[in-house]
Amino acid sequence: MKTKLALAALAASLVVSVQAFAHHSFSAEFDGAKKLVKRGTVTKVDWTNPHTYFYMEVEGPKGVETWAFEMGSPNGLMRRGWTKDTLQVGSEVIVTGSQARDGSLKGNAQAVVLADTCQRLFAATSQTDFNEDSVGKVDCTKK
Repeated sequence: MKTKLALAALAASLVVSVQAFAHHSFSAEFDGAKKLVKRGTVTKVDWTNPHTYFYMEVEGPKGVETWAFEMGSPNGLMRRGWTKDTLQVGSEVIVTGSQARDGSLKGNAQAVVLADTCQRLFAATSQTDFNEDSVGKVDCTKK
């Protein structure tokens, strides 16, 4: 009986530790000093926990690049007025945020501007020192 109880406790602790490892902090993956602004077309939106991701094609120095952007959880985004229909595939957007530490084509989105309406939406970033007032206005008329 004690063996079964010990095995059950071990299994439970492994499940908890795997879940904790899977969810990262902002600073573990992104560099708050590597600010970026990207304009492109949304190609995919993954509205899933623990973070919502969207992907966009951006004209880069070597041609079209596909960037991945992490946002907050679906619940965090909904508290900020987002719905599953806010960001549509094919929409042109301008994203401000921070780049991945490893220099890959991945970023943590702080704000998303819908280019056709110039509406700025905050992306529920997990960056602890982020201040919404620090995001300047984005000129959505420039391409």
